[in-house]
Amino acid sequence: MIRFDLNPRLEGDSLPVADLPLCAVRLMKDANYPWLLLIPRQSDLVEITDLSAPDRLRLMEEIAAAAEALKTITGCDKINVGALGNMVPQLHVHVIARFRTDAAWPSPVWGAAPAGTYDPVELEALIDRLRKHLPTA
Repeated sequence: MIRFDLNPRLEGDSLPVADLPLCAVRLMKDANYPWLLLIPRQSDLVEITDLSAPDRLRLMEEIAAAAEALKTITGCDKINVGALGNMVPQLHVHVIARFRTDAAWPSPVWGAAPAGTYDPVELEALIDRLRKHLPTA
């Protein structure tokens, strides 16, 4: 296995959920939006194009699995997917469940509202449900 170090900001802003074949899946610490990060467990990746062709395809499959899990669990109105990397250069993909009633709708979530705090029981239940709906590594 290639050495994989998680960027400290990604680690601090999120909680571990699961490991898929390519990516670590983490839940953002923002109860305003059910929001997953998919982070390929490889070193020195900045852009999606830094992945090998087979791993780019694997990433798309894992994004689809994460999106489907969020949609099934939350009944959201829309799934947003983005790989910006302007603030944190380590390759990571945001998969965000959006609702017409959320704090940012229809705008992007970044900076729209202060991060909401999860109730500990609800957080544990959400992570457990996500683990049950995501494919195993």
